[in-house]
Amino acid sequence: MMSLSDNILKKHKLRITQFRSEVIDIFNEAGRALSSNDIEAKLKDADRITLYRTLKNFEDKGIIHRAMDGTQTQKYAMCEAECDEYHHHDEHVHFHCENCENTFCMDNVFVPKIILPNGFKMHNAHMVINGRCKNCG
Repeated sequence: MMSLSDNILKKHKLRITQFRSEVIDIFNEAGRALSSNDIEAKLKDADRITLYRTLKNFEDKGIIHRAMDGTQTQKYAMCEAECDEYHHHDEHVHFHCENCENTFCMDNVFVPKIILPNGFKMHNAHMVINGRCKNCG
């Protein structure tokens, strides 16, 4: 029987490797957005170059998305099951805890529809809510 991470890799037509499976497992266990440093700290044999390539590949294939939280640290989070390499369905709000510095996807809270003036074209929109998460109260 295939693991969840192996199923995700297979669905997105990526070769199943132990490293890729471990990275997906780390995301699934975290329940929050992670920086490359967060992931690297949890990997047994962390190779920074391989990790960056893996994160880029996962983002391109619709496995993870960038979790913009207004900080200088790039974070990533697991995508919805419907995401693929052609369209990310990640137009949701991100919540950044000012106390623990964790960032969470608010999958059921969506960025409101934005109507721009004529001549402006939007490529994407990000909305961050800052406050205290449920663990920090």
